[in-house]
Amino acid sequence: MKDGQKFIGLDVSKDIIAVGIADEGRAASRFHGNIANTPEAIRKLFKKLGDPEKLLVCYEAGSCGYSIYRQLLSMDIECMVVAPTLIPKRTGDRVKTDRRDSLRLAQLLRAGELTAVWVPDEIHEALRDLIHARSDTREDLQKARQRLVHFLLRHEIRPPQGVKNWTIKHRDWLGKLTFEKSSLRIVFQEYLHSIYEVEERMKRIEAQVHEEAIKSEHAPVIQALQTLRGVAEVTAVTLVAEIGQFSRFSNPRQLMSYAGLVPKEYSSGSNRWQGPITKIGNSHIRRALVECSWAYRHRPSLKGELLKRQAGQPIEAQRISWKAQHRLNLKYNRITARGKAGKFAVVAVARELLGFIWAIGCSIEDQKLNQSVA
Repeated sequence: MKDGQKFIGLDVSKDIIAVGIADEGRAASRFHGNIANTPEAIRKLFKKLGDPEKLLVCYEAGSCGYSIYRQLLSMDIECMVVAPTLIPKRTGDRVKTDRRDSLRLAQLLRAGELTAVWVPDEIHEALRDLIHARSDTREDLQKARQRLVHFLLRHEIRPPQGVKNWTIKHRDWLGKLTFEKSSLRIVFQEYLHSIYEVEERMKRIEAQVHEEAIKSEHAPVIQALQTLRGVAEVTAVTLVAEIGQFSRFSNPRQLMSYAGLVPKEYSSGSNRWQGPITKIGNSHIRRALVECSWAYRHRPSLKGELLKRQAGQPIEAQRISWKAQHRLNLKYNRITARGKAGKFAVVAVARELLGFIWAIGCSIEDQKLNQSVA
């Protein structure tokens, strides 16, 4: 087995990588040892392990990113980044260590039981990081606002009747508040200042998102997706960043499953049970779709911002968008007419909307491919 195929499982942490190796056949995997999580240590390890053509490596997707994957590819070593939630687990196994995890990964890789994730290129990964930064900033802004509102409620300070939070009138009212105690004045000023800081950060991030939407190599797909009702610039960039290459999904159902928007199911014999959506998949896509799907509760129309976004876009994308408006509005009305709450209808609309998004994304990618070939 010295010159045969080797299946290598890496359990990657911030500082240490545990290495397990399984040879061809049915023999148990063996533990090679721990190495430092540095490019030089990884290079030395795989030079010792033999011919790169006979090495197959895997590790779990995690916070350490894809640097190991890219390094191994540069060394002509085949590597697979594994989806952690889809790794088979033994129900009776109650011991978890880095050593055991690396050995288990090597065994499952040899058995072909692992599911790979799509690895973005560096440009795509940077776009994804930008969108994640915006999502984090949005959460920070919500928390900062809640802190100030709760602080005011604790001291029985409420906005005037009819003034909604964070409108221009509400901000004017906040600017006129005064406190007798200096400690409360400092608390109020710091809470308010933290909101302004986060809002400025959001503006800087969204300015870069806009730049990517009109000038990056993904701009044609981003602009075409905005022909859909409810899909504005930030949502379109989010979809492109998280989905990546639309054509890697052979049909829209695969993309729906990737977003966790398909229903749970248990079928056995003549019994068939379907429950709520699985929520196993990309939560960023799912959240963005559910938010924009509320737009389809309104009757189909083409006006305002949507009409501006469609100007100059491919005819096929506009056709798909108009078809989506009619079909998804009808779906929403049918579900709510049966007595279901609006949120159930919106989730169903979001699932079907993803099919139209897939169709537009694939059509634009095909156009780009044909132009490059020509």
